[in-house]
Amino acid sequence: MAQGPSPPPPPPPPPSNGDKSQKTSDIIGTLRPTKLFKLSKPNTHVTSLDFDDEGQLLLAACSDDSLQLYSARDGTHQKLCLSQKYGCHLARFSHHSQSIYYASTKFDDNIRYLSTHDNNYIRYFKGHSAAVTDLAPCPSNDMLLSCSADNTVRLWNSKSQYAQARLNLATPYLATFDPTASVIAIASASTSSILLYDLRNYEQEPFATFDMREYDPPSSNLPEWTKLEFSNDGKSLLVSTNHGQGHLLLDAFTGMLKAHLPRPYQSTWGVLRPAPSATPSKLPLGQGDTSFTADGRYVIGGSGADRDAVVWDTQGTVKKEGERKVIRPMCSLPCDRGKAALVLWNHRFNMMATADTEVIMWLPDEHVGMKSL
Repeated sequence: MAQGPSPPPPPPPPPSNGDKSQKTSDIIGTLRPTKLFKLSKPNTHVTSLDFDDEGQLLLAACSDDSLQLYSARDGTHQKLCLSQKYGCHLARFSHHSQSIYYASTKFDDNIRYLSTHDNNYIRYFKGHSAAVTDLAPCPSNDMLLSCSADNTVRLWNSKSQYAQARLNLATPYLATFDPTASVIAIASASTSSILLYDLRNYEQEPFATFDMREYDPPSSNLPEWTKLEFSNDGKSLLVSTNHGQGHLLLDAFTGMLKAHLPRPYQSTWGVLRPAPSATPSKLPLGQGDTSFTADGRYVIGGSGADRDAVVWDTQGTVKKEGERKVIRPMCSLPCDRGKAALVLWNHRFNMMATADTEVIMWLPDEHVGMKSL
């Protein structure tokens, strides 16, 4: 029997623009919004973002007391978990993608450890007597670091509801681990200092203290620091701020200022989320609007005025502007929907997420060029 022509071969699969094998420097200026997720209720804001260890899932805590889970690989909404009794903020994945930590915003100040698989609590971490201002999971084990307005920093083991260690400090509103999980950095707003502790000897005095007073604006009562982050190579420490003069890029070993990273526009009241040190307001909570890329070279952040995100190259030219050392943004990442009030890089794949009243995923687009400022 005669046979007809054979069917054409299937088309090749689309290129994986989020492929982690691409160099960040090759794609950094081509990131564009590819997926937008609207929140279920009007006037709801995302207050924190986090990717899981494998970079497969994105977690968003929202001001309507909901926790939203998205697939970063498929670009789909996966699950909704509610925390209506306790509220939620600073939601972080544990090292297991089906369990998360988050801070309570009402009823009490406990930290909650939730299984997203069955929406049941695994444990409450009890001890804080005022709002939790930062949560930082340890990169190498199941320890968790928390800061609070009760002037304590606590170190937790996920297997116990009580803190393993406690530090009494003045306004220790931000904290983070270095990539090797051997150093803890804690930012004290009222003393304008950053304290470095050896994790193995955390009950001893800090082995280094970075005095940040000379970098504070003259008119500032308390520094408006919003986030503390080490680069993945451990060489830089980024202090994100709401200051007009910009974020602070520090040498992680000496604390010396490498450069200010100013936004391209002067921010107006209500555009930026308040810092933990700010006077309580009706503005939605946040976790800072900057993020290092996985290679530690670039910083992505909100522009401060329009909806675009911007990119700073930390290896770029440092210019002297008056008494300040400055690195200006190298390019803009345009977006026509929603501002980048929160920014987070996926450290497993070349993609990022931003959020405000919507959640937006960004991927490289090979058909666009870099947008200059």
